[in-house]
Amino acid sequence: MPSPCQIHGHPKTWSQGWCYQEGPREINNNSKPPIKLLTNVEKLRLLSKAEKAGLLSAAEKFGFSLSTVERLGLLSKAEDLGLLSAATDPGTPGTLSTLSLFLLILGPACVYIVPEQYPWEIALQILVALISVVGGSAAFAASNFVSKLQRSS
Repeated sequence: MPSPCQIHGHPKTWSQGWCYQEGPREINNNSKPPIKLLTNVEKLRLLSKAEKAGLLSAAEKFGFSLSTVERLGLLSKAEDLGLLSAATDPGTPGTLSTLSLFLLILGPACVYIVPEQYPWEIALQILVALISVVGGSAAFAASNFVSKLQRSS
């Protein structure tokens, strides 16, 4: 018969009515390998699709090129804000989906709750509805984009 401290075959130490595990505890780390963002961008051919859509030439017309990104340090600023690491976080698509759902519910709720007695209240309804539709749609699109970017490995 095993001792009261031998649980699942792991040796334990019995001391003053308490059971202690001997030695370091093994951690079962079944986590997925890290997401390779640039590899996934290459697999999805995002730069080729952006070029075909004319986005790269439009960006250059507005003075936004890779040398501008490098000169302004936009990538390091994005990393400081946590935007690049958020793209590799597995919880980001779910968070963005939740945000989009919240925003898409906020617009109609504001229109329903805010009375229409004064012009500023109507303006508030319109403003909140526009922000919720645009923000909710953008968050939903970003959620799908980040999900595809993470899944393409």
